[in-house]
Formats: sequence, structure tokens, C-alpha cells
Amino acid sequence: MAGPNIISIQKLSKLIGTPAVPTIIDVRIDEDFNADPNSLPTSKRRDYRLTSEWQSDLDERQVVVVCHHGAKLSHGTAALLRSFGHDAFSLEGGLEAWKDEGQMLLPAIHVGKSYLWVTRHRPKIDRIACPWLIRRFVNEAAQFMFVQPDQVDAVADRFGATAFDMPTGFWTHRGDGCTFDTMLNEFCLNQPALAKMAEIIRAADTGKLETSKEAAGLLAISLGLSRQYADDLEQLEAGMVIYDALYRWCRDATDETHNWVPNT
Repeated sequence: MAGPNIISIQKLSKLIGTPAVPTIIDVRIDEDFNADPNSLPTSKRRDYRLTSEWQSDLDERQVVVVCHHGAKLSHGTAALLRSFGHDAFSLEGGLEAWKDEGQMLLPAIHVGKSYLWVTRHRPKIDRIACPWLIRRFVNEAAQFMFVQPDQVDAVADRFGATAFDMPTGFWTHRGDGCTFDTMLNEFCLNQPALAKMAEIIRAADTGKLETSKEAAGLLAISLGLSRQYADDLEQLEAGMVIYDALYRWCRDATDETHNWVPNT
């Protein structure tokens, strides 16, 4: 049984992908990180020796500290963070135990980077689903710009942003998949709930509603949101709630039904 200042793998895995995810700090030494350059979704790499310096950048959320085996580095860093007033925990068993449980890992190329993304304005499905995926599993602080279609590439170049969901480019549709599928593959986010979401999003985004019975509902809600909001960023924030709910359904409730039974 985990101690009072330790969080279990099962508990943390249930929080990842939701608005309640804690701040995840990876304090592995360079030798361990370079030997296995992957980390937990949304994690940030920090030097445990400089904890007193970077701790002031943390917000009010819980903090989970991850090291190689869940031993001295994570326990010590979490204890020091608590001395500064943070609600900090060590991940039970560290990264090695996380891997042994078959949990998702983010490739090093994506760990802890600050992303600025740009796409076409007036989003519908993919251009809301992809920002949701990035914020919930890659970088919670990612920012998104919505501009006229003919300005996307120029804005990306001038502002150092990454263009997505355009007719050409890296982050776009491939084969029968949509951009959400591309991001799942590139970020190595292999999880049944996300795969189920991808089926629904792909069907709604590509007009193949017959391939997913939930797709028509997502399409209707997405089109309704696009009519409700004139501001693309306000629409994105509202859409985050929709995709949070869809994720939880795909993860926890696909077998649940609901019937109204009146009082007799």
C-alpha cells in the first residue's frame, strides 16, 4: 500500500487526460533519461538540484515527481517541494514501474516543450479535437492561433508556430485518417479510449458517419458550437469540455445505458 506522500500508478493514470491532472515533474538524471528518453504525458523535466529555483513557477495544482525507480530523487524532491508549500507526491515505483504497467509514454522529442500551433479559423472537429489532445496529453500550456487559411503558413513561419490540419504539411490527414489520428501516432499515445475517440472523430470529420454510430452526434454538437461562438478561442474552450466528456465516456462508460423509469 502506497504511503501518504506517494501516488500509485493506477491513480495517476486515471488523472492523466483529464482537467484534474497534476503537474508531473521528471527529475531523472541525464544518464537515466538518455538511456530511456521517454516520459509521462504532460511531464516537464527539471533538475532536482535546482528545486528551490524552479518551484516558484509551479501553480496551485498537486505535483507528482517521477524518477527512475521512485526512490531517493523523487522522494527528496517531493519532500523539498512540500517544504515550500506545494502538495507534492512521489510516483510509486517511478518510471520503470510505470513502463512495467504498460502505461503511455511520450517520446523525448515532445517532452516539456512549449508549443505554439496555428491553423485555419472557424474550427469544426479536427481543429478542436487536436488542441484538446495536445493540452491533455502533451503540453497543457500549448497555445493555439486561428487565422485565415491563406495566412497559416506565413504566420507559422513568422511566429515560429507549428501549422496543423492544413491540406499539406506534416500534421495533417494521412490516408483515411484525420489529423487527430496523425497526432496519436506521432505522439505514441496508444490507449483504447483514445483509439475509440479517433474512430468517432475520424468519421465525423471525414463525413463517413456510417462507420461510427456516435459520429453524427459529435458532428451535430461541433456544428452547433461553431454557430454559437464567433470567437474561435472561446469555441475552443467550450470544445475542451465536450472532448473531456467524450474521453471519459470512451474510457469509462461505453457499456453504460440510461433508461427513464417513472415513479409508479
